[in-house]
Amino acid sequence: MADIAVAPSSRAVHSPQRQYWIAPPLLVLVVLFFYPLALILREALAGEDHVLSLARFTNVLRSNQFLSGLYHTITIALSASTGCLVLGFIFSVIIAFIPFPGAKLIARVIDTFIALPTFLVALAFTFIYGSAGLLNQSLMHLMHLELPPLNFLYSQWGVILSEITVYTPFVMRPLLASFSLIDPSQIEVASSLGARPWRIVRRIILPAALPALIAGGSLCLLLTVNEFGIVLFIGAKDVITLPLLVYDKAIQEFDYTTACVIAVVNIALSLGLYAFYRMVIAYCGGRRAGMG
Repeated sequence: MADIAVAPSSRAVHSPQRQYWIAPPLLVLVVLFFYPLALILREALAGEDHVLSLARFTNVLRSNQFLSGLYHTITIALSASTGCLVLGFIFSVIIAFIPFPGAKLIARVIDTFIALPTFLVALAFTFIYGSAGLLNQSLMHLMHLELPPLNFLYSQWGVILSEITVYTPFVMRPLLASFSLIDPSQIEVASSLGARPWRIVRRIILPAALPALIAGGSLCLLLTVNEFGIVLFIGAKDVITLPLLVYDKAIQEFDYTTACVIAVVNIALSLGLYAFYRMVIAYCGGRRAGMG
């Protein structure tokens, strides 16, 4: 009787009609993702004369403008991700293990940065650190200066500082979740045995935080490589990243073929970083499962 009761539901699960449910999401992907991506790839390979050739890739990849954009993209992404890891780890340790009034409120406020548009931070930095910003105007008034003493905002460092401010919460969220799994008795025992704070961090906290640091850092690297709003809004002189270079070629110069070539390279770079991020997530998940 049990076999008779199970058989109809088994046939329902493997019913051929259920296979057609893949059609709507697949159609959406084709229309909104694969078709535009195919158009970009065709334009990059064929150009306006519709002749397939890799010569366009060769010319663009060898150009000084592309190499400069690639250099700035990688430099900014690595520097910003490193800053996010350092600040995120320090802030997470303070919030999780150093009790003080309002710690949970501060953690929630930091989380709200994830919901904010990136250009909003760049706008705030302009009001504070810009040439006509609050800090420069105050220093000029106090020191009787004619020119603003601080001009780092309109440089590569300004972009890096803005991205660190925006993306540090993306490191703190997995870190705080990881720290919540640490048994407080381990820290209490180590402290009672005379272990100094740095030794506790190095021997207990850091090993537990390592998977979250790797996952958060790889996510920050992926996001900063594709950051566009901050770089465009700050307008740093001679700081051109790959996303901004695509914008310049397509919108300002109407050179769609070159823009598509750079876009294909940027997509390949992003997909590689995303694959690395998924590998890290899978590794961290397997490691947690093995420890559990």
